[in-house]
Amino acid sequence: MAAKNNISPEGNSLGLKTVLLARFSALGDVAMTVPVVYSACRTYPDVHFVFVTRPSMTSIFVDPPENLTLLGVDLKTKYDGVGGIRKLVGELVGEYRPDYFIDLHNVLRTRLMALFLKLCGVPAVHIFKPRAKRRALTRRHNKVMLPLISQRARYREAFFKAGLGISEKFNGLFDGRGTAPANRYAAITAPKPEGERWVGIAPFAAHEGKVYPTEQMREVVAMLDEEARKRPIRIFLFGGGENECRILDSWAKDYPSATSLAGKKFGFAAELALLNHLDVMLSMDSANMHLAAIAMTPTVSIWGATHPYCGFKGWRQTDDDTIQLPVSCRPCSVFGDKPCYRGDKLCLTAIRPQVVFNKIKEHL
Repeated sequence: MAAKNNISPEGNSLGLKTVLLARFSALGDVAMTVPVVYSACRTYPDVHFVFVTRPSMTSIFVDPPENLTLLGVDLKTKYDGVGGIRKLVGELVGEYRPDYFIDLHNVLRTRLMALFLKLCGVPAVHIFKPRAKRRALTRRHNKVMLPLISQRARYREAFFKAGLGISEKFNGLFDGRGTAPANRYAAITAPKPEGERWVGIAPFAAHEGKVYPTEQMREVVAMLDEEARKRPIRIFLFGGGENECRILDSWAKDYPSATSLAGKKFGFAAELALLNHLDVMLSMDSANMHLAAIAMTPTVSIWGATHPYCGFKGWRQTDDDTIQLPVSCRPCSVFGDKPCYRGDKLCLTAIRPQVVFNKIKEHL
């Protein structure tokens, strides 16, 4: 049973000493926890927060608060299945003696964690997922076009249900824009020259319903490269995977102002430091949008099958920097993983490259 909501941001009146948090799943979802988790740590410096996630996700938590412990756990081998989750919980209880569990994922694994923790006397709360409202927003007919609260608000709500009201105490991973030390991205490039403009482009996403057509994005890169002949502009291309590396490497070869970071494995810490110095990032509704946001980078995002109304807009991203078309069938999906009703992806193909270029240019 959840505790009463009687803790204010000024104090930890329940006397909690250790709070366990969990969020696995996609990179973008974990990135969205950062502003909330850092704010919670700074609101309650007397509480030890232990965040359990996948090993690859821990490095996005740059310069974490002193009272935050990050644990990357392997759910595919060491902690696989029901027995693995039970083993994980036993180790967490033995090592940290948590007073409370805040489930920021609410899937089978984390609900099992909550069950086993309850057997150890540890209460739990879960993030609420508005499945019915999401279905109403994305169904083909009779859509209910009302914005849902953001995913970050859902995370804050889970803390509040545990009795931990949170004050906003996050100003980006590096405590301000353009403040990451140059040595943190030195493996990627030399320090940013005075007067040069840096643009990041992350043209891919996990699902096709979110991806702006490759040839149209190439036109955007070509326009920026042409602009770079008039004034100093550098373009950094972000991506991963064999096909993405091939495409971005070809763009970097064709356009002198572009540098591909795809497949270079510089690591999240270096790339986030670089992001902090970009003048603007162009991304899809993807993890890169959320990483750029927590690095305090102005972000222009392109939306196709998905919609900001679903609650996944980047932290502090403005409506003016979201590029989307008023196509009646969108959003057709919360995550962009459903086939296009029309078959032509009009919501993406009808966005002209010139519109995207002009929006980027506003930040330069």
